[in-house]
Amino acid sequence: MKATRTHRWISACLAALAAVLLVSCGHENPKNLILQEDEEKQTVNLFSPMEKTDPDAENVARTASDLTVAMAEEALGITMVYRTYTAETYQDKTYDEVCLDRARNNMDDLYLLNPDTILALGEEGKLMDLSGLESAKNLREIIRTANTVDGKLVAIPQEVVAYGLFVNADMFQQYNLSLPETPEEFLECCRVFQENGIETPIGANRWWLETFVLAQAYADLYNGGNTQAEIAALNSGEARYSDYMRPGFEFLQTLIDRGYIDAEKALVSEVIEAEGPDFLAGKTPIVMAYWGAANTETAYGKTDFNMKVIGFPSSRGQMPVMPMTGWAVCSGGEHAQDAMNILDIIISDEALQLYSETNRVISPSKNVKVECVPALKPLNDRIEEGVYVLGSNAGMNVEQWGNTCQIVRMLLGGASVDECMAAFDELQDAALSRS
Repeated sequence: MKATRTHRWISACLAALAAVLLVSCGHENPKNLILQEDEEKQTVNLFSPMEKTDPDAENVARTASDLTVAMAEEALGITMVYRTYTAETYQDKTYDEVCLDRARNNMDDLYLLNPDTILALGEEGKLMDLSGLESAKNLREIIRTANTVDGKLVAIPQEVVAYGLFVNADMFQQYNLSLPETPEEFLECCRVFQENGIETPIGANRWWLETFVLAQAYADLYNGGNTQAEIAALNSGEARYSDYMRPGFEFLQTLIDRGYIDAEKALVSEVIEAEGPDFLAGKTPIVMAYWGAANTETAYGKTDFNMKVIGFPSSRGQMPVMPMTGWAVCSGGEHAQDAMNILDIIISDEALQLYSETNRVISPSKNVKVECVPALKPLNDRIEEGVYVLGSNAGMNVEQWGNTCQIVRMLLGGASVDECMAAFDELQDAALSRS
């Protein structure tokens, strides 16, 4: 995983915790932060991919996080000291690699972690169990499911990030097409668009095509009433990840074979940078992006057409895909208990209401509701119905989001579906050998 991908992942999944357009794989590298050392003050050390807000920078998303941190600092009399990742400082080590090293050496108290890092550090016992926090009682079940390792809740986000298909509803109406629910309906829409002169109906990039795969792979697992048993079968080796993944990879191969996706272009394209201009110009009817992109004018928050955000096609209809990152407390951190106290405040309903209203995002608290922009209503309705697929789940012994992304890139580069499935089998066999 390259450093640029790590920046993209953190930004896309926690746009509220970094500059709004870090979304395109770290186009704006965080600056080194000059820390104000004050030995007299009680401090908590935080390591993250972002710096504290530049007072001259206009960034509503970053401000929302700062407001909740300020709330905790004032209530507890504790100062949060930001320690910031930069690729330059770490000589091209990824954010994940640096987090693993720092947490294993107890260098910080509080971390913002990606799913694969949450799983690794959770299994090693390097993260505190957060389930006893008062504010944790208010969490949606999806948070507990995604961030529980060995029975311990080890990470909590400030927002729930959802991915969906961003579609030009005017173009669908122009060709008398309903917004697709199933893979078959999606293929038919692409066929009609192509026959009417839209050569490549889907604007794709090298990071987010795994959303199509995950939606199809786990639609039944997460919505069929047998989630825990199915995950247990995968973790024991009784079931194979490759069997779940195959239909989604075959679907992507069909999209490539029919020219609905330009695989060569996607393989080298950064998010929004490549597909965004044609989508905004009304030349491409379909792209994929995360919830926050619909709120951000520098992404898709201001279009000249009727935009809708829907779930990915699956056997159970339009399916949101929801990966998880989260704040985690290092169990060996010098100020671990203070960090726990700070986290308890910034994930309280009061703080999350402020955060969610500022950013217009889905809250991890079941008690906090925020009105979304009209374009997001189709996606939001599915989530509120409890219909979604987790793009990451720390309870699975093979990390999902990053691994699926990398194997999709193998497909874009010319690997066969069978070769991609063999890669999943290798990952699962390695996980089984460790258990």
